[in-house]
Amino acid sequence: MSDKDTPIISGTGAEIEEGAEAASPAAAQKPQPSQMRQTREAEFDVSAAVFPRGELDEPEAASRRTVEQNLAVVMGVPVKMQVVLGAATMPVASLLKLGRGAIVELDHKVGEPVAIMINDRVIARGEVVVVDEDRFGVTLTDIVADPFSGASAKH
Repeated sequence: MSDKDTPIISGTGAEIEEGAEAASPAAAQKPQPSQMRQTREAEFDVSAAVFPRGELDEPEAASRRTVEQNLAVVMGVPVKMQVVLGAATMPVASLLKLGRGAIVELDHKVGEPVAIMINDRVIARGEVVVVDEDRFGVTLTDIVADPFSGASAKH
C-alpha cells in the first residue's frame, strides 16, 4: 500500500475505536461496559459477606497482636539481678592471706544506698532491709532514668 492508498482517519481516539468496533462483525456480540457492570453485579452478591470484627476496620490490629506476642516472648527472658553492697581492691598477696573470719572493708558506708544491677548495668539504688529473720531485701529509693548515661530520676 502506498501513501496515496492509506486512508486518513480523523477524530479522537475514542471516536476512532467506536468506529472500528462498529465496523467489525464481533462488535454486535461484544457487551457494552454498562451491560458488563450489570452482569458482574448480578453474578456476585457480596451483601452477605461477613468479615471478622477488626480485620478490615483496624489494619493495625494485626501489627498490635504481633507486638504483644513479641513482648510476651521478651518478658520470659531471664536476666541477672545483683545488689552490690560495695567493692574492695586489694593486691593478690592480701587476697591469699584471707581466711575464715577475715573482714574485708568495702568502699560503701553504712546507710549509703546500694546499687541494683541488671545484667551488669545499674538500674536503681536502694536500701537494705530485713525481710524475714534470715533474709535480706532491698527497698528501691532511686530509679536510674537512663541506664546508659547513669542519670537518675527521683521517684
